[in-house]
Amino acid sequence: MIQITPQMRILVCVEPVDFRRGIDGLCSMCRRILGVDPFCGALFIFRSKARTSLRILAYDGQGFWMCHKRLSRGRISQWPCSTRIDAFELQSLIWNFQPPQGAVKFFKKLS
Repeated sequence: MIQITPQMRILVCVEPVDFRRGIDGLCSMCRRILGVDPFCGALFIFRSKARTSLRILAYDGQGFWMCHKRLSRGRISQWPCSTRIDAFELQSLIWNFQPPQGAVKFFKKLS
C-alpha cells in the first residue's frame, strides 16, 4: 500500500499522457520528461488526454505500484502547472477538489 506523507517527493507530468502505456512506458516518461529516475522513491502523477483518469506510479524498493483512478462522472477540472506538488495538493487531485486558495497559483484550470 502507498502511504502519502508530507515529506514525500511528489512529481507531476504537466502534459497529458497516453494511458495505453503501462508501467515501463510511464517509467520512460519519468526519465525523459521529468528527468528523474523512477526508482528514486518519489510518487509520479499522470493524467489522461481525455481528463477522466489519473495514474500514480511509485517504487517501494521491491517493485512498482501503479494506481489508476477513473472518474465516474465529469473530468479533471484543475491540473498543476508545476512539476512538484505537496501531499495536500495530491489529495485534492485524487478527489478532484478545487485547489485550496494558497495553491491556486500552482494549478491551472483546464478547458
